[in-house]
Amino acid sequence: MLTELRVRDLAVIADVTLPFQPGLNVLTGETGAGKSMLVDALSLLLGERASADIVRPGAEKTIVEGAFEFGAAVHRHLLTPFAELGVELEEGRLVLKREVLREGKSRAWVNGSPVTIGVLSEIGGLLVDLHGQHETQSLLRPDAQRDMLDAYADADVERVAVRDAHARLKDLEQREAELTTRQAEVRKKADYLRHVLQEIERAKPKVGEDEALDVEAKRLTHAEELGRLARELEEAVDASGLTKAQKILASLLRVDPSLGKWQELLDAAFAGAAELAQAARAYASDIEPDPERLNAVEQRRDLLFRLQQKHGPTIPDVLAARDTAARELELLDTADLDLRTIASDREQAAAEFRRAVEALTAKRIAGGKKLSRAVNKVLPTLGMPEGRFAVSQSPLPTPRSDGAETVVFDVKLNEGLEARPLARVASGGELSRLMLALKVVLAAHDVVPTLVFDEVDQGIGGEVGGRVGEALVDVSREGRQALVITHLPQIAVHADQHLVVAKGKKGGLATSDVAVADGDNRVKEIARMLGDADMATARRHAVELLRTANEKSASQSETPSPPARAHPPR
Repeated sequence: MLTELRVRDLAVIADVTLPFQPGLNVLTGETGAGKSMLVDALSLLLGERASADIVRPGAEKTIVEGAFEFGAAVHRHLLTPFAELGVELEEGRLVLKREVLREGKSRAWVNGSPVTIGVLSEIGGLLVDLHGQHETQSLLRPDAQRDMLDAYADADVERVAVRDAHARLKDLEQREAELTTRQAEVRKKADYLRHVLQEIERAKPKVGEDEALDVEAKRLTHAEELGRLARELEEAVDASGLTKAQKILASLLRVDPSLGKWQELLDAAFAGAAELAQAARAYASDIEPDPERLNAVEQRRDLLFRLQQKHGPTIPDVLAARDTAARELELLDTADLDLRTIASDREQAAAEFRRAVEALTAKRIAGGKKLSRAVNKVLPTLGMPEGRFAVSQSPLPTPRSDGAETVVFDVKLNEGLEARPLARVASGGELSRLMLALKVVLAAHDVVPTLVFDEVDQGIGGEVGGRVGEALVDVSREGRQALVITHLPQIAVHADQHLVVAKGKKGGLATSDVAVADGDNRVKEIARMLGDADMATARRHAVELLRTANEKSASQSETPSPPARAHPPR
């Protein structure tokens, strides 16, 4: 969750650091003090589009930094999607940074490494849900609505079954199509393949045969010259003067016996010369012109050359072409049987896919009805007595890996109006409270750790405001966090941490600052929200509201079900 947000040179904000805690964090302050600017800053940090006019006058750039920390459960959930984005979580901590330069350029970093704004936006969608006047709301996306419904309906097993059955069916369909195509292609060129196979098998080429034939052809072509040269070599070796060398060495040895090793070298020379002479003699006797053999060699070389030209360039390539032709012709003998087997498997896979889809659809229908009832039960307590929520499911022309229907959350905010998809409901307080109702019902299934609500109190007050505050406490339980901008004291008194935004002047420019309100300062801020911070009646009312909120929080913390965390003393 978000532990700290630092904003520098954003509109009326010079340099502000906001500490956040688990649970409910509330931002209050006078109208125009800059509360929404802090939500704007968070939006920038999470990948929203930026313009140069947000840079504070006199500054070169706007800088927003945020630190996030994760518990073990959230950390495990985020590991895979973050890894897919190329982001590593360092000991459950993540630091995001965004700069917007005066000329409009924008840069971003994650844990000190530069990233694109697109990656930053995807990370933001995993970390924070913004509700109110902002557009980065995950529940407005159809895929997110479907995922939420499936989680609420406990349809994880059915989802996996549909996905796996769809993958198997598509694999079999692809294999069937590929084999059918290959079979048709082989049939078209079967005669040619048979010709290739027969031509190469008749020739029976061998690896290295062409090189050996080249050598033999040269020998046969130059047989007479090679024989003459071999005989001359024999004679030259026999008359080599080694005998004279023997006489000279004997004279040397009589005077200097230490040269005895030279005798070994001379003996080796005699042996080598004799061996060479014998080899030359044998070669000369073996080689002789053979026109018939030369003709046969040339014919064989021509045959191999033609094969290499057609199927080469080398004999291994020719042999590979033979094997390929044999395999493809074999396909004609086996494809029909293989296609029948695949078709049988495909029909079975299609039946399994239909059963899996039907089971998922049944879970979704039941879950949709249950979710609708649960949300509609919450709406009146949040100031929407005539609001109605329903899960709409429309069949797809063809079932997909995610099921056989589209899932859309439909909403009717007032009597007499038509139900419309949630994504088309006008933004503002009603939409924020509707999102809050959904978050209350889906709290156990929501994996986004931080929720931000702006305008959630628009158009309400009194007892409804208190109910909204209690609902905000509910969605910030169990390791989650909610950040709320509000004008209602009935909401502010439920905060685990209360931040007050105030505007003043620094260096001749309007500047917003933020401070944590506790003790008497918090009573004073609640009294101001009630009407007059200095009026004794307002202060007494503020103390009473805080006491009542604490008592409700304490009673919730003592209730064994549903589980809730106790608020720290306010």
